[in-house]
Formats: sequence, structure tokens, C-alpha cells
Amino acid sequence: MGWSRLPTGRFTGIDWGRPGATDGFDPYLVWAEVDRFSGYDQRPGKWLPVVIELHPGWSIAAFVAAAPKSVRVREIYTSPAAPAGLRFCSAQVSRDFFRQIRAGGALHQAVKRFELGLPAGDQLRDPAKTLESHPPATQKPRHARAAEPPLTGKVIGLIDDSLALAHANFLDSAGQPRTAFFWRQDGHGVGNVPPEMGYGHELTATDIRRAMAANTFDGVCDEDGVYIALGLSTLGKKSPGGRLGFHALDTGESHGTFVLDLAAGPVPLPARVANLPPGFDAPPGWQRADDAASRCPIVAVQLDYDTVLDTSGGSMNVGVLDALLYILSRCDAGAEVTVNISFGTLAGPHDGTSILEGAMDQLVDLCGERLRIVLAAGNGYQSRTHANVPLNASGKPAAPWRREATLHWQVQPDDQTQSFLELWLPPGAQDVRIAITPPGHRPLPPLAFGESGMWLGESDRPCCALIYPRRVATGENGTCALVALAQTFSFDQGVVTAPHGPWQVTLTTRSGQVVVDAYIERDDIVSGMRKVARQSHFEDRDYDVDAAVDKPSNPSLIRRSGSFNSIATGKRTTAVGATRMSYPAGGKWALYSPRSPDPDSGRPERKGVVKMPDAQAYGDENPVQEGVTAAGTRSGAIVRLKGTSAASPQVTRALLNTAVGESGE
Repeated sequence: MGWSRLPTGRFTGIDWGRPGATDGFDPYLVWAEVDRFSGYDQRPGKWLPVVIELHPGWSIAAFVAAAPKSVRVREIYTSPAAPAGLRFCSAQVSRDFFRQIRAGGALHQAVKRFELGLPAGDQLRDPAKTLESHPPATQKPRHARAAEPPLTGKVIGLIDDSLALAHANFLDSAGQPRTAFFWRQDGHGVGNVPPEMGYGHELTATDIRRAMAANTFDGVCDEDGVYIALGLSTLGKKSPGGRLGFHALDTGESHGTFVLDLAAGPVPLPARVANLPPGFDAPPGWQRADDAASRCPIVAVQLDYDTVLDTSGGSMNVGVLDALLYILSRCDAGAEVTVNISFGTLAGPHDGTSILEGAMDQLVDLCGERLRIVLAAGNGYQSRTHANVPLNASGKPAAPWRREATLHWQVQPDDQTQSFLELWLPPGAQDVRIAITPPGHRPLPPLAFGESGMWLGESDRPCCALIYPRRVATGENGTCALVALAQTFSFDQGVVTAPHGPWQVTLTTRSGQVVVDAYIERDDIVSGMRKVARQSHFEDRDYDVDAAVDKPSNPSLIRRSGSFNSIATGKRTTAVGATRMSYPAGGKWALYSPRSPDPDSGRPERKGVVKMPDAQAYGDENPVQEGVTAAGTRSGAIVRLKGTSAASPQVTRALLNTAVGESGE
């Protein structure tokens, strides 16, 4: 029993088994080629979606001109909407791209790094082909664009999932839609394909207004009819994509509607809560029911659900970056834009150096004060998806340092999605070795810095890989060793599955001290999806499951502190944690949220790791009444949801209102 050599990639043509071949690449791209793109329906397509960072001095236009047959960059990135000097873009690359980035190639001096952005479904593989395969019933000419003027003044941007566009909370005083532009990124729906983006479908305020007028009877708008007309509802029927419950607007609640109501609805959250208990501490100005946020226009982007299904988290990079450029393109150069993103991932460097975080930071820098990006800090504080491993090879290490550490990674049965564990090592950690023991099997041989391998299990196809490059594209400080597992269950007999149960990952260092952070990627259940995802976690007999925070004296490697949305650790964005409105019988912070100050601050950590949110807002009413209330999918409906995704739009609202002066005008 041992590791097998990595294969030659079917798309890139790279011999990944060659020493040093994985260095500098996205390890998820390596895994995708190792398992023959099984996580992506085994079809990479002719063009591979990626997010690219260019070297300083290179413009996106010059990059495109350098190898026009190897890359396709969306028009938005070379349009006036893209701030001058932007060095990040999404792109589709051909097989020749991987030859051009080698030494001597036309793109070698241009491309600093890139990450895979392939979603689980068809969208983005070849947008033109996807459009032909799923033509919307009322699609207008493909490159038509409604003559809608760019937005001025204060604008709120939403990047989320389904949005109830006709909801009364998102109408102006005359009953007209405040949503000026809505871009749905998947291959379904109705409307124009935004020519600058090349995929998805756009609706304007005019489109929404017409649908509302056509479905208004005796002065009452039939919201069901509006959403059916706009391709946002099937009333429970199977969607064209073959998934049941594809449309969140068929249910009583949708995440995007809930979030936008907190950010831009007519009544800020504290004003909704009757009989406020003692200890309630509303921030100044939040009691107003007629603020700028409740009147300003809205630009909303609905992420492709296949992005959510991608448990590697990679395709979110393309969706979010494209969404940010789209929002900017629908506003004039003087508009003040505040964008809320209540989605994220768990794994990553957590030091602000991922490509998407770098792109968001640069966008904010280039746009100045007119762009603000607010993100949820994450809900994984109690989920046991983070471990902090201080290693010391010399002498008798005192706690919390260890000569050797073993992580027990509990991978769930009946998981129809792949599972990923990222081990982040700081610069200079060349002496760390990693050994893996699959459930019910003998240990696989340890792999050293720069070594990689795949384990075939009982088949001729890989069910596990350890990809351990000297440096990676997914972060800039140190490196990441990726442990990738196939799904543990499939109805398809031809799909390779990995054993479920406790996978042991043992870390040792031959010299010096080094701190390793282990992050399990998000793999939770997506409501309404046919595929079943089950979140894996760490187990440790020393871990106190009843505690609210980590105790420094507890020797467990599993640490709540450090569990954080991995796209929310940038320097120029705002990460929001969740607190309780009142807490006479409990702590101020919601149990699931990162908090400040860090209760585990004395523990050794990698340089630059972000563990505390930049801001806070309400996620729970009190320790017993979890969650807060906001709009359901139909006018007048109220639902209760909890999470930092409820907290972030409240900060988005406050930032928009105070962007110029205290009055928010």
C-alpha cells in the first residue's frame, strides 16, 4: 500500500508527477486533473475558467493582446467600468495557455498566478454553447442592451442567491422596483445576456416593472406570476437544469431576499423588535425608518447555484469578481457603491493573500472611498473545521508545542460531494512531513516538502491525493498542502468513492519550530439541491464541545479561533461578526461567530492570520431566541434566520448611510 505517481493532465498537458511540477499552481487544478475532473462532471470543456493576477506593470488589455488565441477575457475587464490599473480578471484559458506561461512563452512575464474557477455545472465552460443548450423562453437579441442610464449617488450592491424583485420592501414610494439591474449568472432565466459578461441573463427595472404590470389585478400584484414570467419560479416543477427546488423563490424564504431586506428594506432591524429587553444597545441612527439605504437603487447579482455546489470553493472566485465588475459597470464614476457579500468559504490562507481577496482589495484602492465591500465573517466557530498545530522538533517541547501531531478528520458517510483539507505552512517550513492513514487501512508513507502522490484505494482511480507543492497560487505566504478526497457515496457505480470514517493526518518536523493551520473546506447542505453534501470535521478527545470559546489551557488541536470566512480576511474589505441583541444569561457574541477580542490570542500562530472581525452587528436576539427577522419571499412574510450573513447587511446599511455626512444624504 502506497502512493502512486500523479498523472499527466488531460487538459494542461503538464506531467504533475515530475519533481517540482506542482510548484506555484493551484492545488485544486492539480486534483481536478488527477481525478479526471470527476468533481466537474468529468468535462473540463475546451476553455477552463480561471481568475488571474498579473504582474505589476501589466494591464489586462496588454495581457489579452499578448496571446489572443490562448485567453478570453470578458469585455467588462477592458471597459471603462474596470478601474485603471486593475491587475485581476476572470478569464477562460485554452490548453495553449499552459504552454504560453512557461519560460519563454508570451505570457510568462505577464501572469503572476491563477486559480481554477470551474463550477460544478455547465455554465462558464463555454458560455455561447451553454446559451444555445438552454435558450430562455423570452430571450431578446443576445447583444441587445436596454437603454438604462448608469446609476448615480448612493447605490447598494448585493451578491447572493435568489432575490424577490417584486417584494414590497424593495419598491419605492410610487410602488416601482428599486432594483435597477439584476444579473442572474446561471444559464437559465429570461432577459438579455449582458454583452460585457457573455453569460447569464440581465433584468432591468423596466423588465421588472413590465412583469409586475402584467401580473397586477384589481390593484394587487401577483408576485407568483411575476417570478414565473421572469424565470425565477417554477412553483415546484423540475427546473430545466434537472434539479428539484432549483428556484429559492418557490419556498417561503430565500437568503438573498432576507439579506437585502436587512441592508435596504424600509425598516432597519432594531426598529422591528418590540419590547426591547434590558441590555439592548442600538448603534446611533439605526432607529430611523427612512434612511438612505431604504431609498437608494439596488444592483443585485444572483450567483450560479453550481458555484455553491463546488465544494472546492474555487468557482466562487469567478462569480464574485465578475459580479463586482458588473455592479460597477451599472453605476457612473461618481456613484458611492456599498456591496454586501454574505457567502464565503472556510479553507484558505486566512491572511488576505488569496486571489479574490487581493482583487477586492485592489478594487477598493483603485475606486477610493466610492466602493465599500462588506462580507460575513462566517458561521463555523463551533463546527470543528480548524486546527492549530504548533510543532517543535528540539528538546522536550512545552505545551502547546509538540514533536508530532495527529489530526483526526471525520469524513461523513453518504457524502455525494468531494471533501478537502488544507494544511497551511509558513515560509521556511521545508522540514515538515505529512503522513495519511485512511480509515481501515495502514498508514501511507510520509511525504516531504515538494512531494505529491495519489492513493488508488481498491480501484484504478484515485480516491485520495496529497498535493504538497513548495509554493501555491492560492496564497502568498508559505505553502498549502491539499488533502483531497473523492465523495464517499454515489448512486453511479462508475464513480470512485473514498472510505468514510476517521482519516488520520500526522504532521512532524525535523528541525525548529513551525505552526501549521489546518482548515476543512465548507461542504454543508445546500437547501433544495439533489446532491447531498455532508460537512466533515475534526475530532479530539480533549476538545470541549460544551464550551463557547477556546480555553488557552485546553490542549486540543481543534481551535474555534481562526474559523473565519476565507474570502473576508483582506485589508480593504470589512468582515462582520454576529452578536446578540441582549445577553443577560450569556455572552455578547453569537456562538457561531468569530469574535473580538480573540479569546485564544496567546496561542502560537502564523504571521498575518486574521481571527477577529472588523465590525459587528446582530445575528441573534438573545441566547434562547436565535436569529433575527427579515423579509420572506412574499410581501408581508417574515422569516427568522441566524448567522453572520444576517449581521453583515446591517453594517452594509450603516456604511452606506454614513458614507457622506451623518445624515446619509
